[in-house]
Amino acid sequence: MFCNRRKIIMSAIKKFFQKRKLDVKFKRAGEGHKLTDDTKSAGGPSSRPQSVQASRSGLSEEAARAAEAALIRTSKTQNKSDPNSVTKARMRREMKEEKRAAEEAKKLADRYREEPKEVVKDAAPVLSTILYTCPNIGPAILPKEEMNAYIHQFLLSQLGEEPEMASALMIQTLNKNKEKVKVCVETLSKYLDNLISNPGEEKFRRIRLSNKAFTERVRELEGTDEFLQAVGFKISSLPFEDGETDFYVIDEEVAKDSARLENIKEILLTAEPIKPQLDRNMKVYHPSPSASRFNIPDEFYNVSPAELKREQQARQEATEKLGMLRTKAMRERDERRELTKYRFVLIRVRFPDVLLEGTFKANEPFSCLVEFVRENLEHDWIPFHLSSAGGQKITDHSLTFAELGLAPAAVVNFTWDQQVMAEVNAQQGDKGSQASLKQEVMALIQNL
Repeated sequence: MFCNRRKIIMSAIKKFFQKRKLDVKFKRAGEGHKLTDDTKSAGGPSSRPQSVQASRSGLSEEAARAAEAALIRTSKTQNKSDPNSVTKARMRREMKEEKRAAEEAKKLADRYREEPKEVVKDAAPVLSTILYTCPNIGPAILPKEEMNAYIHQFLLSQLGEEPEMASALMIQTLNKNKEKVKVCVETLSKYLDNLISNPGEEKFRRIRLSNKAFTERVRELEGTDEFLQAVGFKISSLPFEDGETDFYVIDEEVAKDSARLENIKEILLTAEPIKPQLDRNMKVYHPSPSASRFNIPDEFYNVSPAELKREQQARQEATEKLGMLRTKAMRERDERRELTKYRFVLIRVRFPDVLLEGTFKANEPFSCLVEFVRENLEHDWIPFHLSSAGGQKITDHSLTFAELGLAPAAVVNFTWDQQVMAEVNAQQGDKGSQASLKQEVMALIQNL
């Protein structure tokens, strides 16, 4: 029974996004018209939109109020100042004052030995050329911050139609601390369990807003107010100790609908965050001797090239001053550092007649490039091989671009499987080897 209910909820989530796609499709098609109307003057839909409207038309009054409340909470969160800035500045001054010539070598050695810091892959400033998409909710292709705002606006716009689903997705999507999200979901699930098991118990139908545990586990996270309202809770001022305070309160009749509460609980437990996807930003070029020349912006790196240079100099100085020997552990740390230097990679695939370019995350497996190439081939059923600039075939597609040494940019060579192509050419003549990419892809070709 649990598995059947979970399947039903998963199906509901899919329909939630399918409906959104259908809405977008009809909106892009434009307004309807009578068969007798002259439609020649009607404008066509634009392709690859680069901006998003600040608001959606047709929102219900309830959805508008929910959206306004959520945006106010978001603005309050974003306006918090950084209390550590003064402390950080003071610490930097003290460190400079305490530096002595006799300690330089030791400090360099300590820096060399320390473990590489954990890297937040998408925390660096976003490139103007790095774009994201989210096919589940619309066709927009935007920079990362604008795409996050686009997703936020989409969720707010859905509160009026499907508040339970939209608010559960808000909790998962708008809060970046996954451990806090986990605790929040567990706490909300416990509230629902108590209501389902004890709908007549008044203590389970009230949640005090000032309760410390509730504040830390639930109230601080975005989407929780919307979720509790979707469940049926309303904020009321009730007597408490020597005065009054605000409570979330749900009516007993609403709490008795256990089937509905079970359904909401499953939505909460099944919902997953809506994540932007890196847009490949595909480009097609005529063959060029400049194919291996790349102008890589600093944002492709997790640290700037200048910082990388300083780190290399520090290691060299530490080795010279202390005579440090590179142990196996040190080499392994260096390798881990190397893999976390880059955020993105730019790959150009050299065909006999064209260059195909795409952008990938450095920690994506090489199989993503194979898939990218295949989906753009005219004959995607024919086996092919990708090899490094030196001619070595890349066979382990589970390795990441960073592990293969293809970051931050590289050219790989494309070749058809010779045995299969020989059979194709034998059956079709030279026609089998003429076209590499699809016609619509070739229409994008430009000079490098």
